Amino acid sequence: MLKEFQEFISRGNVMDLAVAVIIGAAFSKIVDSLVNDIIMPIIGAIFGGLDFNNYFLPLSSAVNAASLAEAKKQGAVFAYGSFITVALNFIILAFIIFLMVKAVNNLRKRLEREKPAAPAAPPPADVALLTEIRDLLARQ
Repeated sequence: MLKEFQEFISRGNVMDLAVAVIIGAAFSKIVDSLVNDIIMPIIGAIFGGLDFNNYFLPLSSAVNAASLAEAKKQGAVFAYGSFITVALNFIILAFIIFLMVKAVNNLRKRLEREKPAAPAAPPPADVALLTEIRDLLARQ
């Protein structure tokens, strides 16, 4: 069983997946920062300086805090502002991945078009002989 596990792990596609997960996690942090530190403040400024992360509805009468962090300490809250931020993260990440896949597909298509066509295989000997006879008869 250990040997099978070692074979499974040493396959190229498993290693590629591990690298993709690590890069994806790092890329996710970049997108989180882009949304939280750049896009959401601009959107907040457009809508009157509001911070979407602090949009919530209290689900308990004991909750009377102004910030989400404090409200969560006081009781249950419906944090729809955090959801808006995460949904925006997802949309941006999905769009970036779409653009990356589209670029790779375009590159593959371009490389296939530029690749020289394989020379046609010579016709079989009997076909070549018949073609030669036809050409001789046509000249007479």
